[in-house]
Amino acid sequence: MDIIDQIRTVTRQVLQDSYQYSMDAKDIQVNETKPEFEGDYTVVLFSFMKTLKRSPEALGNELGQILINSYPTLFSGYSVIKGFLNLSITDAWWLQFLQEQYANPLFGKKERNGQKVMVEYSSPNTNKPLHMGHLRNNFLGWSVAEIYKANGYDTVKTCIANDRGIHICKSMIAWQLFANGATPASTGIKGDHFVGDYYVLFGTEYNKQVATLVEGGMPKEQAEKEAPIMKGAQQMLVDWEAGKPEVIELWKTMNSWVYAGFDVTYKRIGSDFDKIYYESDTYLLGKQLVEDGLQKGVFFKKEDGSVWIDLTTDGLDEKIVQRKDGTAVYMTQDIGLAVNKYEEYKADRSVYVVGDEQNYHFKVLKLICQKLGLPSADGIYHLSYGMVELPSGRMKTREGTVVDADDLLDEMILEAENKTKEQGKTEGFTPEELTDLYNIIGLGGLKFFLLRVDPKKRMVFNPSESIDLHGYTATFIQYAYARIRSVLRKETAGDKMSAASQPAGNTHASQSQVGTIVPGQEMDRMEPDGSGFADVSVPEAPLLPLERSLVITLEKYPSIIELAGLEMSPSVVAGYAFELAKTFNSFYSEHSIGNAENPEKKELRLQLSRLTATILQSSMGLLGIRMPERM
Repeated sequence: MDIIDQIRTVTRQVLQDSYQYSMDAKDIQVNETKPEFEGDYTVVLFSFMKTLKRSPEALGNELGQILINSYPTLFSGYSVIKGFLNLSITDAWWLQFLQEQYANPLFGKKERNGQKVMVEYSSPNTNKPLHMGHLRNNFLGWSVAEIYKANGYDTVKTCIANDRGIHICKSMIAWQLFANGATPASTGIKGDHFVGDYYVLFGTEYNKQVATLVEGGMPKEQAEKEAPIMKGAQQMLVDWEAGKPEVIELWKTMNSWVYAGFDVTYKRIGSDFDKIYYESDTYLLGKQLVEDGLQKGVFFKKEDGSVWIDLTTDGLDEKIVQRKDGTAVYMTQDIGLAVNKYEEYKADRSVYVVGDEQNYHFKVLKLICQKLGLPSADGIYHLSYGMVELPSGRMKTREGTVVDADDLLDEMILEAENKTKEQGKTEGFTPEELTDLYNIIGLGGLKFFLLRVDPKKRMVFNPSESIDLHGYTATFIQYAYARIRSVLRKETAGDKMSAASQPAGNTHASQSQVGTIVPGQEMDRMEPDGSGFADVSVPEAPLLPLERSLVITLEKYPSIIELAGLEMSPSVVAGYAFELAKTFNSFYSEHSIGNAENPEKKELRLQLSRLTATILQSSMGLLGIRMPERM
């Protein structure tokens, strides 16, 4: 139970005992006290002030006095400001929290709750390499899955490979026309890049053909339909769905090139999946569900043979679910996929991490699944995120303005290497260690930059801001962590030397080894239900302001994980990790650890440092960011 829950619990108990007023503890609003007022946490009185028929001042003073009298080892004081009861927490509570948690590697993470969440991310088309937008998608989806896991959910990470459709046929027809048998092996080009080049080539050739037809007098709209290369791609899609052997063989070959390329990139960025689905496997079930929907009257067929759903009564419009030539659209396969996923995993929630350009698509998908009565329907949730743009504007694959993921990773690692060398921080590292360090810093900088922004917001990528020792960056946090690890290594080495020099039979252990704050004293403990404390002694030494600020920040970590899960926003974790690193740096710059005023202070600060390191590593781990032992 964290401090806010304990404040709610004891406040509810006081309201019950002293005022015979019953309410659920979760309905008692408790916030952090604003910096301009004295206190740590604030109970908002308005929700029960009227019922109790007390003025804000009278109720606040009565309640505050009862709380500090009833729980003296939890509350040290209070003040009342216009309906807000500001409470100060005792040093004893903070020290007890630290004593119990400083060596807990799982602090902040919850036990399994029996619920399952499926998170689908990446979901690339197999006609081009991953780009910067895919990186934000991968980092966001992977992190959200880990945050769910930290909140006690069983998680399933999935990916749908969009391996069929007109876009795939465009690459295939271009390869047939222009490749002269070339392959990734013969050209030395990574497979996904190789196929992507032919997708771009299709666009170039298509534009040329349209322009030629327009110059010959054909209207542009008609020219776009009659361009030979487009008609060839459309026929290839029909042949693919008909199972034409040579088309299927080419499709399998080109997709295999792409998958090999994807695997290399996924390994570099740390993306992994428990299950990969393929559109080529799900679209047939989708087509069957379309037929079922026609029989039920959910869908209707137009004169040209295409199949639609009318959602005008739901505030939307008509949406096609099958083309007139009988081929499937994206919606078709997504209906089938929703069923496949639910039947295999029975997840309580199915999260689709897809850009905000597809907001309408997922509204329609959920409505269709609900109208078809599919058991997966209510659990569908679209985690919509903003696109990543360049300073020059939006990226477009067909125009070759996309920032390739592999190129960007190389650039970030090189940037990390250059900055590390500029700062003269390469001494004492082997070449292998430096290579690993550059990867940790470069990839960490990229992930943090793309995750620190609320998912709903669009963002402009600026590489120069992503690796800065003094900015809102992973590098800043990684450096704070490496500093703490250095301190802890020195103290551990000092303890070992001290123990080795003690005469035989000396049983005295260092404070760092026994892990106590005050020898011979036990701190007050809150009862399991949060209703009070056992009657034991309290240490006398007060926390200094920066020590207190640090332990308060540390205690918030479980609530940060919970909030990030509720909002499905890794940016909450990123912001917290940065604030924790800043708070530790302020503490470290003012207070010596190794040369503390006395053994008790040294032990206290070592415990603060150890828990800070644990939480920094844990929180950054939820973002998929590794932490270096040295920098």
